[in-house]
Amino acid sequence: MAKIELDKLKQLREQAGDLTQWIWVGASGLIVLVMMFMSFTTIEPGEVAVRVNNVTGSATAITQPGWVFRMPLGIHSLHVLDLSPQTFQMKGEQGVDDLHVEKLTVRASDGANFHFEDTTLIFQITGDEAVTVTRDAGVEYMYRAWIKPYARAILRDEFGRESTITVSDPSNYGRAATRAQERLNEFLRPHGIIVTQMVTPRPKFNANYEHLIEERNRLRNELEVIKSNLERSETDRQRTLSEVDRDENKKIQERRAVLESDLATAVADREKAIQAADTYKIAKIGEGQAKLVAARRKAEELEGQLEADYRAKKSEVEAFRTQPVERVMQRLGASLEGVTIHIEPWANDANPSRVVLEQ
Repeated sequence: MAKIELDKLKQLREQAGDLTQWIWVGASGLIVLVMMFMSFTTIEPGEVAVRVNNVTGSATAITQPGWVFRMPLGIHSLHVLDLSPQTFQMKGEQGVDDLHVEKLTVRASDGANFHFEDTTLIFQITGDEAVTVTRDAGVEYMYRAWIKPYARAILRDEFGRESTITVSDPSNYGRAATRAQERLNEFLRPHGIIVTQMVTPRPKFNANYEHLIEERNRLRNELEVIKSNLERSETDRQRTLSEVDRDENKKIQERRAVLESDLATAVADREKAIQAADTYKIAKIGEGQAKLVAARRKAEELEGQLEADYRAKKSEVEAFRTQPVERVMQRLGASLEGVTIHIEPWANDANPSRVVLEQ
């Protein structure tokens, strides 16, 4: 009986030893599995990791999303940083956290004060400079501490260069905001941080000055309206002048066409008249020359006939001159045939100087 119990006890001890061995194997596997899971970290899109070798002190930035391995037992340290854009606001009377601080108040170059109700900066870290960010600022969101002092100091400095008159002009404070952003990036970029956008509303002054600004803006708007009306009037004037020129040019062209047509007709009529006059002239000259020739011939004939009659009359006179008085009186009586001569029995003048012959 005692021997049987010893055998059973021995068997139990062997079974317990085998179970302990399996427990140790399972525990070791579990530890290895846990260490493996602890050695891998998932990097999401919009994140960057910095893996630090605690043995050598080197650091590496990992920008690709996915699984990242780190050696266990403190050999590697892994720090995950947020790459997404973040908003820094200067708004209100007091700060809330690192990203929400009190409003920005600026002293202008002429000594007056003004403030911005809500100044917003959009910033983010540079993925390739993640090692610089963790080295200069620390892990997680410690880099936010760089924004507040630089932003407030630089914005006060750049906007403080403007006077209350120039800063109330949107174009001027827009340029000041651009200068401030560029200068802010000059200081933040070496630490792996960059400001991508800056939104600054119109600066605020005291009530009286705000009223003056509104009046100036109103008058400026009225001036712009007047300029716009002048430009529109000038445009209308130019259009009206163009229309008048077009209409007048059309009338001129129509009148010119009519006058050119009349001129062409007049020139044609003139040529016809000249041609007709030349024809009439030629005809009349020919007719006149023919009549002249005929008249000359007629004159020559008449001249010859007259010469002949003259000679005949002269011969007759010469012949008559030699005739006696009776023959002359006979001829005179023949020529006075049918003529009545009244003879008065007395005469007033013994020597009459005139004799009146009545027929």
